[in-house]
Amino acid sequence: MSAPSGIPAPSAPPSYEETTGINVNYPHPYPVPEPGQKPDGKGMNPPPYIGQPLPANNPVTVQTVYVQQPVVVFYDRPVQMCCPSCNQMIVTRLSYESGALTWLSCGGLCLLGCIAGCCLIPFCIDALKDVDHFCPNCNANIGSYKRL
Repeated sequence: MSAPSGIPAPSAPPSYEETTGINVNYPHPYPVPEPGQKPDGKGMNPPPYIGQPLPANNPVTVQTVYVQQPVVVFYDRPVQMCCPSCNQMIVTRLSYESGALTWLSCGGLCLLGCIAGCCLIPFCIDALKDVDHFCPNCNANIGSYKRL
């Protein structure tokens, strides 16, 4: 197929940079051979990499980790835990003592007219007393539970 007379034959298509307009005026980091010039290898190598020097010695960082025992909440039931005094796994021993709820129950019964000794019944009921938790091994007081 030949070109019609009067119309010149098309030349090579434009390059990608010329088509998109990207980096047309930006200088190339490496020497680019002129069209029709063969690269001779001189000056065509990339410049050497110059980075930050590596540190001579790396300092060793030491972290101290403190392990805390979980917070134990004491109620009116025995608790299995590690005793902070003797570091043994234990089940706490309970001791009941009269507290504010016991005395308020006694006063309330007195106000209702139970004065013939019935007002002393709250002192016999453990469910109305405060609870102290003790270690069965070393007898240390570990914690307490107050009803009020």
